[in-house]
Amino acid sequence: MKKEVFLAALLLFFISCKENKNKVAKEAGPTTELLQKGELKSPFFWNAANIYFLLTDRFNNGDTLNDINLNRTKETAVLRGFMGGDIQGITQKINDGYFTDLGINAIWFSPIVEQIHGTVDEGTGSTYGYHGYWAKDWTALDPNFGTKKELEILVKTAHKNGIRILMDIVLNHTGPVTDMDPVWPKEWVRTEPVCEFTDYESTTTCTLVKNLPDIITESDTAVELPDALLAKWKEEGRLSNELDELQVFFDRTKYPRAPRFYIIKWLTDYVNDLGIDGFRVDTAKHVDEKTWQELYSEASYAFNTWKRKHPEEVLDNNPFFMVGEVYGYGISSGREYDFGDKKVDYFGNGFQSLINFELKDDANRGYEAIFSKYSDLLFTELEGKSVVNYLASHDDNNPFDKERKNPFHAANVLLLTPGASQIYYGDESIRSLTIEGAQGDATLRSFMNWRELDSIPLNKKILGYWQKLGKFRNDHPAIGAGRHQRLSKSPYVFGRTFINGEFKDKVVVGLKLPKGKKSLWVKGFFGDGTKLHDAFSKTMVTVENGKVFLDNDFEIALLELAKN
Repeated sequence: MKKEVFLAALLLFFISCKENKNKVAKEAGPTTELLQKGELKSPFFWNAANIYFLLTDRFNNGDTLNDINLNRTKETAVLRGFMGGDIQGITQKINDGYFTDLGINAIWFSPIVEQIHGTVDEGTGSTYGYHGYWAKDWTALDPNFGTKKELEILVKTAHKNGIRILMDIVLNHTGPVTDMDPVWPKEWVRTEPVCEFTDYESTTTCTLVKNLPDIITESDTAVELPDALLAKWKEEGRLSNELDELQVFFDRTKYPRAPRFYIIKWLTDYVNDLGIDGFRVDTAKHVDEKTWQELYSEASYAFNTWKRKHPEEVLDNNPFFMVGEVYGYGISSGREYDFGDKKVDYFGNGFQSLINFELKDDANRGYEAIFSKYSDLLFTELEGKSVVNYLASHDDNNPFDKERKNPFHAANVLLLTPGASQIYYGDESIRSLTIEGAQGDATLRSFMNWRELDSIPLNKKILGYWQKLGKFRNDHPAIGAGRHQRLSKSPYVFGRTFINGEFKDKVVVGLKLPKGKKSLWVKGFFGDGTKLHDAFSKTMVTVENGKVFLDNDFEIALLELAKN
């Protein structure tokens, strides 16, 4: 009799365990159950992306043979000449696993089209177009950066590693005029007035700065190609091909041969030919907003065409992505940017996201104030859209923590704030942003500090911290795209939940935790008996009475459903 009672009790126990397991699986959602089993990787969502932004010339020198081209041998001011970084260098670091180890799922690199050949004296000494924002010919790559074949290899290598490519594009202006780079025809560009930024017109129909000819993007008047460009193409043996392609483009689209449509054609060729996943659009607010909708339409057409031709290389069903640099835009502005006399909704004109200039200031606030603010805005005013958050960049002279004194706090803020994140090269390795002798934005653009990563233990420790958070972010779209919920004030614990169709993702994060033994409140988020994994300490825990218990010296915990 006792034996029968024991067996019955044992059977009830196993039934209870199975029911609890099913309850946990149901709580997680069908797709998350597959994720737990290790049978599926988390899908990619642009509004949760972990983007790495680098200056092509300043990241990694993969080919020293292309360091000097086009007689660019003039001495320049500090950090204002070419330094050797190139497309091959980016590909090398993808193959090395550098981006994967950092949880990067999208790479944005500075423009790589052919730059002006000469130098400009900006009052700080001579400057070459090393940064990529001074286009001379949109149809060609600059030899200092590499070849189109090398770009093709870069894109394919990135895609094989689950990384998307964001191409930085400039449609607003040409490069400056130099002795080697004549001004484009007056039908193409205006050379005055200089923008005053007091209203819409004095921001859009003007030159951004002196000697930066502004493309007349608002015009629908047909124009002829510049003689200098035709002569260049002829010398390079591709005049006939370029003219034939333009004929096909304008026959298909019926656009007038206005300046902006030539450039839209040239830019979207890279999408059509290589499968570029998205554009980061420079100086977006200085161009009539309808232009961006036209660019997006043509880029989407090109992206879908490439997908049809290369079905085996398609990563997912995500549409073409465009993020705009509307300088000064902050997430608190919601859908519209205010010019004073006019408000513009760039999200309604081709952009899925805008760069958010606000986080670098918000970073000085408490975690909950930041996280709840961003979650609230993204699920109300910006529902269906997103922002790209950053703390440092190539042209923001007031970044957060310019002296690199708080790299762990910076990682927590940048990688855990709702929205997409943009790591600026060297954020993760405390690359110096204050270079002796460098003036203006040049001080933000030193070469990547690879040697310090190899030789300084603190840099390695900081990189390791960024890697753990970056990987967790990449594994869990809930971090960037999920709803935020504070679970405990002290110690500070929060949860994020993201649901998209059948996909469901839930995580819990603890910050400012005490060292040694600690408990984290997860009640109402994960049920008792749920097995969790702390991705930071690599510890397995089980929820008991609404809590999980850890015993380590870390001040952070990254809790995810344990894989079976």
